[in-house]
Amino acid sequence: MRPDFYIPEISILEKIVRPLGVYLFLLVAFRFFGKRELGSIGPFDLVIWLTISNVLQNAMIGPDNSWTGGIIGAMTMFLANWFLARVSYSFPSFEHILQGQPTVLIENGKIIGENLQKELLTLEDLRHALHKNQVDLDDELPNLRKVTFEPDGAITIVRRLPKERGFEKPSRKRK
Repeated sequence: MRPDFYIPEISILEKIVRPLGVYLFLLVAFRFFGKRELGSIGPFDLVIWLTISNVLQNAMIGPDNSWTGGIIGAMTMFLANWFLARVSYSFPSFEHILQGQPTVLIENGKIIGENLQKELLTLEDLRHALHKNQVDLDDELPNLRKVTFEPDGAITIVRRLPKERGFEKPSRKRK
């Protein structure tokens, strides 16, 4: 094997700072550019896998072809992710800053247009998301207590109970 296989072409500090900067940039970008980009996986998962793959790709085909450089970059990403996970666990308010807050899209059978607009969702987007969850917006809107757009891009649906819909379940009294 060639000696440059193990010896990074750039300094170790640069191999640590570059992936850390990309990681932090992606966290901020996904936090501020919306939940729509995330689908149903959490932002930490998405960031770590995107950046780890990029760091390893650069170690294989970028200007630093060393194995050691790739490992240093990958370890930096894992350590940054571990650190933010620990801080988020220890300080729930920090997690809310990183993750964001859920947005209520429907409350008590009424669509909150302002919140749809805030999240850049159209009525068709909402209809499609509900349809994926076996909810027909046209037929079931009055039966929806709350529909929430979660920070990870998932939709949470809470239906009204039968009592709240204006009818009671038939009682089974024995004679």
